[in-house]
Amino acid sequence: MYHILIVDDEEQIRMIIKKYAAFEGYQVSEAVNGMEAVEICRRQHFDLIIMDVMMPELDGFSASREIRKTANTPILMLSARGEEYDRIHGFEIGVDDYVVKPFSPRELMMRVQAILKRSSAAATENGKEICHFEGLTVDFTGRIVTVDGKKVDLSPKEYDLLFYLVRNRNIALSRENLITNVWGYDFYGDDRTLDTHIKLLRKSLGPYSKFIVTLRGVGYRFEA
Repeated sequence: MYHILIVDDEEQIRMIIKKYAAFEGYQVSEAVNGMEAVEICRRQHFDLIIMDVMMPELDGFSASREIRKTANTPILMLSARGEEYDRIHGFEIGVDDYVVKPFSPRELMMRVQAILKRSSAAATENGKEICHFEGLTVDFTGRIVTVDGKKVDLSPKEYDLLFYLVRNRNIALSRENLITNVWGYDFYGDDRTLDTHIKLLRKSLGPYSKFIVTLRGVGYRFEA
């Protein structure tokens, strides 16, 4: 599920975009100004940002520049002004697309889909396989796990266990399934080995240990 951040000081605009985005199956978060958007982006990963230009505290152009310092999240800019200068300025700072108000929500969603498709294709071409869950980042390619931007050192089996859980997220995994696929068919230990590794993994993930759900009598599920 793609996670989109909508940034606009007009509640009505946010509500309209949120309605159409939810209909398309996107997860949506909101910010009422540029400053709030910058703070949220420091804590969470988003697949796309829909950003208004004219906002109090921090305008959309300034907010985009700040976000670009730490993330390459695609940005679609909204503006009541359609001057060529604004569009060029937006593209110069790295904005991916520019839509003038008033706009058609359906056209906006089509532009969103096009940006997400390009973004996903670029990630595939670069050979990267990375998953983000709030402040938890799991980089399969680099075998790196970070919590709120800080790298977490896990044991080899903890990495294997987390990666298997994430790859099979939202699926109920039995203890036998986990032991067979993480430790191998020739494993001669018992369930306590799995439980111990789950306990250590949860400790390492801190606040994001909530994603590992215990299914009593069955096993575990990575729920996100």
